[in-house]
Amino acid sequence: MTAADDPPSADAQMAPEQFEALAAAAEREADGLRLEFVRGRLGVKAETDGVHDEIIMWLQALCIQHNPELGLYGERGLRIETYRKGRARPDGTLAPRGHFLRAGTWADPEGVLMAVEVTSHDVDTNERDRVEKPRAYSESGIPVYLLVDREAGEVTVYSEPVEGAYQERHSAAFGKTVSLPEPVGLTLDTEPLRTWAEQGTG
Repeated sequence: MTAADDPPSADAQMAPEQFEALAAAAEREADGLRLEFVRGRLGVKAETDGVHDEIIMWLQALCIQHNPELGLYGERGLRIETYRKGRARPDGTLAPRGHFLRAGTWADPEGVLMAVEVTSHDVDTNERDRVEKPRAYSESGIPVYLLVDREAGEVTVYSEPVEGAYQERHSAAFGKTVSLPEPVGLTLDTEPLRTWAEQGTG
């Protein structure tokens, strides 16, 4: 039995293949509506604003400067969680360039180096980005999860996934320097995040 064929958990709203059909229809017929399926629950990917987009562009540029062989892919669909029953669209997915050339809409997370989420101003942010996704990404074996938490004014780095949980978690306020461990191996000066927040745009 493949991951896609596995039955959903008892509390799941639908099977993964049912979600995929629904997500494709929503994106096609509902003006690009982006859906996710995490911990057996249907969710809507929040619309981004200018600061959110700027943060992703900033991270993309830093990743390319650090290693031109890597790319930070925006909203790349991933099969996540144990048995790949979930479906997520991280704001950023760091992987070697060309890694997704043969992938469909939903790719296996094997070979992904880091998932990135930037919080949006919606009611689901706490549960989705701070609780559900760290667990889901760790279960998927993604080595590093970077959360840019605009509400808290800090970045949190999760690493060392073991048996469905990240063993290391480090938070730093905007403006501080934070290290992303291997296999990313990048040091971030988060001063731009503090500047944007102080300007009242975060």
